[in-house]
Amino acid sequence: MTRFHLAAALSALAIPHAAIAHVPATLAQAADTALENDGIAWDFVEGITTEVGPRQAGTEAEARGRAWAMRWLAAQGFARVAEEPFTMDTWIRGEEQAAITAPFAQRLVVTALGNSGATGPRGLEAEVVYFPSHAALQAAPDGSLAGKIAYIGHAMRPTQDGSGYGFAGPARWTGPAIAARKGAAAVVIRSIGTDHHRGAHTGGTTFPEGVRPIPAAALSNPDADNLERMFRRAAGQPIRMRLVLTPRQLGRTASGNVVAEVPGRDPSLPPVLLACHLDSWDLGTGAVDDAAGCGIIAAAALHVGRQGTPLRTIRLLFAGAEETGLWGSRAYAEAHRNERFAVGLESDFGADRIWRLDTNFTESNPALYRQLAAAVARFGVAPSREVATGGADLNVIREQGGALVDLQQDGTRYFDLHHTPEDTLDKVDPVQLRQNVAVWTQVVGILANTAGEFRPAE
Repeated sequence: MTRFHLAAALSALAIPHAAIAHVPATLAQAADTALENDGIAWDFVEGITTEVGPRQAGTEAEARGRAWAMRWLAAQGFARVAEEPFTMDTWIRGEEQAAITAPFAQRLVVTALGNSGATGPRGLEAEVVYFPSHAALQAAPDGSLAGKIAYIGHAMRPTQDGSGYGFAGPARWTGPAIAARKGAAAVVIRSIGTDHHRGAHTGGTTFPEGVRPIPAAALSNPDADNLERMFRRAAGQPIRMRLVLTPRQLGRTASGNVVAEVPGRDPSLPPVLLACHLDSWDLGTGAVDDAAGCGIIAAAALHVGRQGTPLRTIRLLFAGAEETGLWGSRAYAEAHRNERFAVGLESDFGADRIWRLDTNFTESNPALYRQLAAAVARFGVAPSREVATGGADLNVIREQGGALVDLQQDGTRYFDLHHTPEDTLDKVDPVQLRQNVAVWTQVVGILANTAGEFRPAE
């Protein structure tokens, strides 16, 4: 860092005395203690992944997860612990097999994408057509894939901020529907992930109204590499694949959000909303995505509350059914559309360290931003000019045009684990988990004790 940039950074963190919120004198100490000793977040993650395990949206397992979380929250002393039920469309996987039958016969590791159509128990066999990117598939002539299996390459690369997901994700989000429109019998994609494990990444896809769902699956990255080598070595011979996927649509089933509070001194003030999602995909135990997030926000809320009753109520939203279409976020926004919120934050990007502070009031409320940035600098969190957009479960805040804070986590290894069997407790680093809790404790403590308007940018 040059001397000029160092001086600019220090100047950005200088705070006029009048801008400092009236936070408890012990808040900084509580955050520092959490950095070294917090066990609350780990207790949540270990407990729910051990006693419940995978929590697929709309299933009995997700219901057990809600019941477990409510008992845990009540035992920790949270107030107004409740379930807010809703219904949703639910899909479950069945048998999953894939194999190349010619010219290089061998099995492949595959998993169905959420909302995939079914091949039937006998499966299907067809020629595979290789598209190196989502754009290449889009450019294919209509009808050109009739009776064939489309394969989409579109490899993802690791990034600290997770931006590679935006590049690679469309292959899963919209690729199957595009292939279906062009007549494909099925589609397989390279897993949307950055690992080299022989485990495939699941995740949801969508088929718009009028587009019949076709079988859609992801190959593990090593199997995708192998398939692409086959195309290079086949010398023009057709590559044929046999695919068996037998998922089912269950229709409407029950899900729900879990809420809890640390009550504030002034109930007339809009609350601070902390969000995570309680559901997970069914392949792993959902430790990184997103039991860790729920543990982090709950631990931070408790640490703040233990420093004295905050000015504003702190509300937790453990959203249901995030993975399959933001059902919980949308239900919460609808149920609470007439309730005002002061600010929203979400933890849903694993448990590795927080490295950057983004808000949507950095320019419009610079005094508050500087106070937050100065308070977390000692934890290695950098200030930023990026505008926060909020986590997936904060629809209610976005629809109100409200204030948002993004505590950006290091996502370098997140997509090694995302939506895979590898998402298990042993992948959570306790040291980095505690850093998250410390940063959240400091930030939430300031926000919950700020009396004035947050003034998000318009």
